[in-house]
Amino acid sequence: MNHGDIEFFTVTCLNWQTLLKEDKHKQIILDSLEFLVKDERIWLYAYVIMPNHMHILWRKQNDWIEKNVQQSFLKYTAQQIKFNLIENHPNELTHYTSTQSDRQFHFWERRAYRARILTRAVAEQKINYIHFNPVKAGLCKLPEDYLFSSAQYYYLNEHNPLITHYMDHL
Repeated sequence: MNHGDIEFFTVTCLNWQTLLKEDKHKQIILDSLEFLVKDERIWLYAYVIMPNHMHILWRKQNDWIEKNVQQSFLKYTAQQIKFNLIENHPNELTHYTSTQSDRQFHFWERRAYRARILTRAVAEQKINYIHFNPVKAGLCKLPEDYLFSSAQYYYLNEHNPLITHYMDHL
């Protein structure tokens, strides 16, 4: 994969559990994406945070092309979610006990799905897939009704400082 390409990836919660059902956990994801954008590590084109997975469309910025931004993003968000669970829902942690010797808990499935996006047509297909995910899951009637996605930016032309329009780079 050329590291300067736009990437679509899906991160699934361990065993498809609803780790991200809690709005506080979704906010941890959003805050981390905001940090990556403001720190000029990525351009974020689209996202949706579902109760048991998330889809993201991004591109690493030049100074970060050789670094594993996705790994650090997942490690940081898992750590923040773990802190919240320890403080507020310690019994839930047992659902995320790791079988690996290098960690106590495991929140994300290994080997997230990743794909390079090389054309506008494929980017548009992925963005529609991302935004209609909550509709298909019965979480809302229209994509723009779901608060934890970039749909309002694209469908309602609402300003979102996190989002760069995909056509700026394709």
